[in-house]
Amino acid sequence: MRVTYYGVRGSCPCSSDRQRRYGGNTSCVLVEADGEPPVILDLGTGVRALGEALERPLRASGVPLRATALLTHLHYDHILGLPFFAPLREPGALLDVYGPAQPDQPLAEVLTDAVKPPFFPIHLGEFRGDIEVHELDGTGELAVGSFVVRARRVPHRGETLGFRIEHGGRSLAYLPDHQAPADRRSVDERVLELCEGADLLVHDAQYTDDEFVTRADWGHSTVAYAVHVALESGVRRLALFHHDPAHGDRDVDQMLVHARRLAPRRDLDVTAAAEGTTVDLGEP
Repeated sequence: MRVTYYGVRGSCPCSSDRQRRYGGNTSCVLVEADGEPPVILDLGTGVRALGEALERPLRASGVPLRATALLTHLHYDHILGLPFFAPLREPGALLDVYGPAQPDQPLAEVLTDAVKPPFFPIHLGEFRGDIEVHELDGTGELAVGSFVVRARRVPHRGETLGFRIEHGGRSLAYLPDHQAPADRRSVDERVLELCEGADLLVHDAQYTDDEFVTRADWGHSTVAYAVHVALESGVRRLALFHHDPAHGDRDVDQMLVHARRLAPRRDLDVTAAAEGTTVDLGEP
């Protein structure tokens, strides 16, 4: 199972020399396994570059896209790339989208309302490819090809899911938006369930401890809390994710150094997610 980062930024996209190494696109992660259609985690602005990467081999083969997208939630930074996903311009393309059920409106209607005039020049239904929308209630598991996906509700603002994806004995836990508790010590049981023993945990690490003081209810975690979750759940690797748009590369570097100092256990490998990086979790 291979994991490639196409968007690692939180809240809004950004672009400057200060964000060159880690990248400025918002949440989008590709999960691949040999012989399986791609699984896409979130549809932030990073999905535009992912669409271009997928489009070349699709055109060469003459076969339209078949893919699955798993949405953690519907904040702009996690859906803004949807109308820019190039493979959906091709007839016969199919994107299955799974996301959290909404309290007041079907998920399919919410996504349709987000991609239409005056917010976007055309309606979502005018794309040549098809989008099938499926609602998740945060219980149980689903099969996506030979991937096994577990979705659980996690603390954040609004209806939000975290995901665990398993394939061939390897596991990925994905929690890009996770509200750290006030004590920054307790861990929600559903979070522990998703993360337990994972080969890779991709976790919200948007704030420093000092920043969290004034943003404690904004829906995100500190670097220290991300490390705490990783240690409590016994994961092998932690990727700091959802970098704040105000943080430049040097800021993320410093946060990574801090995270590694907090993780003295030698079998916890801590990195900071960067666009274009692929993590190979190995074969079964």
